[in-house]
Amino acid sequence: MRLIRDAADLEEGAAHLAHVCPVWARVLPEIGPLPLRRWDEGFVSIRDAIVSQQISTHAANAIVARMVAAGLADEDDIAAADDDALRSVGLSRPKIRYLRGIAEAKLDWEGLRDLPDEEAVALLTALPGIGRWTAEIYLKFALGRPDIFAAADLALAESARLLYELPDRPKPAALIAMAEPWRPWRAVAARALWAYYRLAKGREGVR
Repeated sequence: MRLIRDAADLEEGAAHLAHVCPVWARVLPEIGPLPLRRWDEGFVSIRDAIVSQQISTHAANAIVARMVAAGLADEDDIAAADDDALRSVGLSRPKIRYLRGIAEAKLDWEGLRDLPDEEAVALLTALPGIGRWTAEIYLKFALGRPDIFAAADLALAESARLLYELPDRPKPAALIAMAEPWRPWRAVAARALWAYYRLAKGREGVR
């Protein structure tokens, strides 16, 4: 299975984007080297993705740091902790429920490696609190899947609006259609869009 493992893979994907799209050909040199953004596999990365839902990257980083300092970092810690302990680090009630449910499910994280994209997404989205966006972010960054895009991501949509000078932010279906020529390197395109978002907005669009 082809994966994004290092900078050479990102360069190959970026070369494809520049070949199929003159906008990318113009903008990619301005963006510079793309971030690899590879996460560790397993529960910890899903934990961080859950924490990041619907809050800023700065706020998410602060909550994760408090969780680690409080010894609430892994599956066993979270499954054993009471609600008061989890609330004290800044987790909302829904996120406490999600993280405890995922921790108690004991998913075979290593087994996800060999599954096709959609099967892996289906297993992840069967867990509490994991929608398609969270599952796709995990596949993209923890497993290195090269063609995962996460079209529901607002920062990607806003970056595409700016990059292509669109009148409105494209909805997920429109963004998927726009990204079709970027196959099989849509995960590289997503990294480039997030990098462009950082340049344009002065802040990170993804943790």
